Amino acid sequence: MTDNTNTYLAVFLGSRTSARWKAWEALPEAERQATMQRGMAAWHAWVDQHKDAIVGMGGPLGKTKKVDKDGVTDISNEMSGFTVVRAASHEDAAKMFENHPHFAIFPGERVEIMPVLPIPGG
Repeated sequence: MTDNTNTYLAVFLGSRTSARWKAWEALPEAERQATMQRGMAAWHAWVDQHKDAIVGMGGPLGKTKKVDKDGVTDISNEMSGFTVVRAASHEDAAKMFENHPHFAIFPGERVEIMPVLPIPGG
């Protein structure tokens, strides 16, 4: 059984229909590429700064399929990536993502951080 104590899932979110995303897409290609390089450097610096807390690097997320009693359907949502971290508290985990490049440089809108709870009866 995995110990999820002090483990938090961070989900990166943003809408491709948002004003931020539209402004990103409207940038001249050279400017967008330069911003992307700056953003990726900042992202790598964030990873390096928090490497001891990162349990699972996660990564970008692709297209979504929903599965329910009616079968499988292609859908869209705002999730664009995830990371799993350990921290002393929920507040400490959230503070790790303040000014994250996902929304400080890139057109992402927010990062939502939630505790990973134990499996009931586990």
